[in-house]
Amino acid sequence: MLYVVLFVLCILLFIFGMTIIRFGLFNLSAKNLKTWLTRLTDTPLKGMLTGTLITALLQSSSAVMVITIGLISARIMTFPQSIGIILGTNIGTTFKTELITFNIDVVLVPFAIIGALLILVPKQKIRSIGMLLLGIASVFTAMKGFELLAGPLTSMPIIRQFIISINDHILLSLITGAAITAIIQSSTAMTGITMGFLSAGLLQLEAGIAIVLGANIGTCITAVIASVGGGRESRLAAFAHVWLNVLGVLMFIPLIPYLTENAPLLASSINVQLAHISVIFNVVSSLIVLPFATKFGEMILFLHDRKPKGA
Repeated sequence: MLYVVLFVLCILLFIFGMTIIRFGLFNLSAKNLKTWLTRLTDTPLKGMLTGTLITALLQSSSAVMVITIGLISARIMTFPQSIGIILGTNIGTTFKTELITFNIDVVLVPFAIIGALLILVPKQKIRSIGMLLLGIASVFTAMKGFELLAGPLTSMPIIRQFIISINDHILLSLITGAAITAIIQSSTAMTGITMGFLSAGLLQLEAGIAIVLGANIGTCITAVIASVGGGRESRLAAFAHVWLNVLGVLMFIPLIPYLTENAPLLASSINVQLAHISVIFNVVSSLIVLPFATKFGEMILFLHDRKPKGA
């Protein structure tokens, strides 16, 4: 039971770290975000590049989706403008997946101490830098915790049996990734947990890939919640986010065995292999949709625009 509690604390620490990283980056760049989002979205390509950049800066696709839906609700942006941004958020979110594969153990304590001290400084820019440093220390400490606790956790019969089950069933791995991500509201945290079990040799890469694909679906719940009460176009943007990830996952499921077989060509570390495969999934699925962005928007309108135009 102690290991379960510690594991939950690691999840909370990871989410805390990602949250204050996002706050720090947002404080440093907030003045430019809305300008970029509203002005650089007149074509799907510009929107995708803008969405990629801002998501990489904020380290959260959910945060960019919430901002986008807020701008749509305020009638500052339209649903067609959001299509490019949605494509870009999926690409931008892979930056943090790659980030958590780096080994920076030796600087975690200094980062935490310096970050905590800088947060106490009244000046916003310095305080924001402190948030970044403390957040990075929290995220990487949590990642280390996932890896260390993976072994002891699987000594518990129920957890060991569950991991064996998802190792043997791609669909169950996919559902697990989607469900847990929807609960903890962080696809990166889900990826970090998956990497911990992969590093411990308890989870097979094939199941890990399926979990990460499922996490892309689970993270859409944030946009859906944010769109409630936001009006017709806000709901359409949320649905577009869901469909982009669902269709992308359906396209990649048959490719999981091929990706698993060729993963060693991407990197020697299994965690880096998973991160690279996540990048491939998000970039490919967005680039495939990009030339058909207008048609994709029309599909969303056909499927979900059942209410009168004034709704």
